Amino acid sequence: MFADQVPGSRRIDVPLVQPAPALEDFLQMSPNPAWQGKLAVVDRFIQRAPVDGAPVSQRTIAYLGYDHKNLYVIFVCFDSEPEKIRARMSRREDILDDDTVEIMLDTFDDHRRAYAFASNPYGIQADAMWTEAQNIQNAQNGTGQAIAQTLEGFDYSFDTVWTSKGKITPQGYVVWMSIPFRSLRFPSAEVQTWGILLNRSIPRTNENAFWPQNSSRIAGRLNQEGEATGLRGLSEGRNLQFIPYGTMASFRELDLRDPQNPGYVHRAAYGQLGLDAKAVLKDKFVLDVTVNPDFSQVESDNPQITISQRFEVTFPEKRPFFLENANYFLSPFNLVFTRRIVDPKLGARLTGKDGPWALGLLVADDASPGLTVPPASPEAGKRAYFAIGRVNRDLGGQSTIGAIYTDREFEGSFNRIGGIDTYLRLNNNWNAIAQALASSTRNTDGSYLAGPAFDLELHRTGRQFAQDITYNGRAQGFRTLPGFDPQPGVQNLFQHTQYTFRPEGKHLISWAPYLDSSWTIDNYGTLINWGYFPTFRADFKRQTTVLYTYAAEGETLRPQDFSVLTQNKDFVRYTNVLAFQSNFFSKVGFSVDYRSGLRVNYAPAVNQAPFLAKRNSATVQLTVRPNRAMKIDNSYLWFRLRDRTSGASVFNNHIIRSNWNYQISSDLSLRLIAQYNAVLRNPLFTDARRTKNFNLDFLITYLVHPGTAIYVGYNSNLENLVSPLGLDPNGNLLRTPNHFINDGRHFFAKASYLFRF
Repeated sequence: MFADQVPGSRRIDVPLVQPAPALEDFLQMSPNPAWQGKLAVVDRFIQRAPVDGAPVSQRTIAYLGYDHKNLYVIFVCFDSEPEKIRARMSRREDILDDDTVEIMLDTFDDHRRAYAFASNPYGIQADAMWTEAQNIQNAQNGTGQAIAQTLEGFDYSFDTVWTSKGKITPQGYVVWMSIPFRSLRFPSAEVQTWGILLNRSIPRTNENAFWPQNSSRIAGRLNQEGEATGLRGLSEGRNLQFIPYGTMASFRELDLRDPQNPGYVHRAAYGQLGLDAKAVLKDKFVLDVTVNPDFSQVESDNPQITISQRFEVTFPEKRPFFLENANYFLSPFNLVFTRRIVDPKLGARLTGKDGPWALGLLVADDASPGLTVPPASPEAGKRAYFAIGRVNRDLGGQSTIGAIYTDREFEGSFNRIGGIDTYLRLNNNWNAIAQALASSTRNTDGSYLAGPAFDLELHRTGRQFAQDITYNGRAQGFRTLPGFDPQPGVQNLFQHTQYTFRPEGKHLISWAPYLDSSWTIDNYGTLINWGYFPTFRADFKRQTTVLYTYAAEGETLRPQDFSVLTQNKDFVRYTNVLAFQSNFFSKVGFSVDYRSGLRVNYAPAVNQAPFLAKRNSATVQLTVRPNRAMKIDNSYLWFRLRDRTSGASVFNNHIIRSNWNYQISSDLSLRLIAQYNAVLRNPLFTDARRTKNFNLDFLITYLVHPGTAIYVGYNSNLENLVSPLGLDPNGNLLRTPNHFINDGRHFFAKASYLFRF
């Protein structure tokens, strides 16, 4: 029985079809006569936002069928104002500001993970893995404010092979998708039952509509999914993939392995061959092996302010080997931060699910410890070795219990962590998370550290009322070298309370006051951080948001944090935050985040103690799309501290970045990034170095699909260093006020090809 024949049904019976349907069969906004009655039909899409429970404002129909190789989905999307449809010829996965359609497939029907396949009206793809309530993270904004924990479960680092086409018509648009079963993992069964969600997004009205209904009054998505039945005989048995690659490169860059003798290292030209291989075992487990991989980044990191930061700043992982199925390694503590594995030469991973059990195993080496020391060092040429294991077992509903083990070994030193965790779904709105860990560490100098860590969380999600409470702590000896945990020896308490009013009017969609608060106590009972962050937020049509936060914070610095201190030093500071973002116009997107108040200068002059200074900062982003193929992302980051007494500048940090991407076709693109970074400092107040840097990055990409691609790139870096290189009395590189020299350039070409058997 087709879904459109049973009002309120959450079940769809997908028929076997032959031959495959084509995009052209639906361009009249209905199937041509040959397909009438031969496909499953869904036409009752219901809004999740802005009006939860209302019918979709623009008529939407989805047609589904399958053969023994592919699942076919055709979305027919009517639009009463087709000239306002937002669609660009953009890079793969850069479609989240466009009109989109999406199918989510919970192939194990366990309400925990799902594949997501989305397309804009031109057929530009985005694919992701959704993990239900697993990647809950405490985010920190620039004031140190702990913002609300979220259940945003999409991981767009997932990439696989599938086909999509799209076309705008006088009545709307049509999108055709073909998803190979080889690109999915599912149980070994002759007859399959999958969870399914269909979605249409209309950004100009902030509209998000689903079949079946997916209400924001209930926490989670997959617990509200529909059921796809009728799928039979999908397994093809053998599923092997090989991606050989080759690179050619030349480079010249700074050589700082010996800090007392800086110089340059260069190679005129060299080549490298490597292989990634994948074996899918019984449709559900994936064994990935890589030999001599090229783990250089094609995509550059977005800029961040790094000067005068008390704790390490993180940058996201971008290397494909570590990204696929990364959700199998998630846990409440960030114990698997794969950018710690800097330069691996060998690696293997096994991920998958069988019944209630989910498994993730990773082993890799890392040559970087032996490459960053002087050639005469005993550690030169040595490698670190990583081993990571993660297992989860489903418990009823959507609850799970899991265990994790991580190990890093290097020349007699080690860091080993083991622990257990659980996610408990208590009802439609409440869930709880807990984790207990223990670490054991022997450092390269022979010293030994050990200690436990724990995490307890309680979350409520609803359409109006939301509540989050998190309490976690680490012993002084707790360390995670494969993970990211910048402050050991503390206990943290965080809470978020929010009530959202939803007038759902013509312009104003919702507004919400909320209060975040946090406390950090060291293991000796000293309150070293506290903060209260009352916030007001309003959301309008056309993806427009206004936010204001008043932050009141306290901080205690200890002699163990800063050796210049002889006793604890307390600070109280205040910050005003005003943020605005909008995509009101289809060709222009704009956001600004401005902050003023007080902030601690963590990088004072030599032999001076940290002190409280006046703070001003701004982050401005402007995206311009002059035509359907060009996208220009511009950003300006400014951060300034001033002395409170004299008003004199402590330092100014300016980062200007412009990213130009021209999409010639869905496969071929040109990208140019220019970035300028300047730190202007007053030596009376800070020991930060006066640096100026200009970087130019050019890339040509021909991406047929993930695994089959050609990249040609050039990077050049200019910096205000003296020539020849020299050192000041403190051992820092000598710099000039304004003169630039080229201290690094890199040319590369890379080609890879995916073979599937």
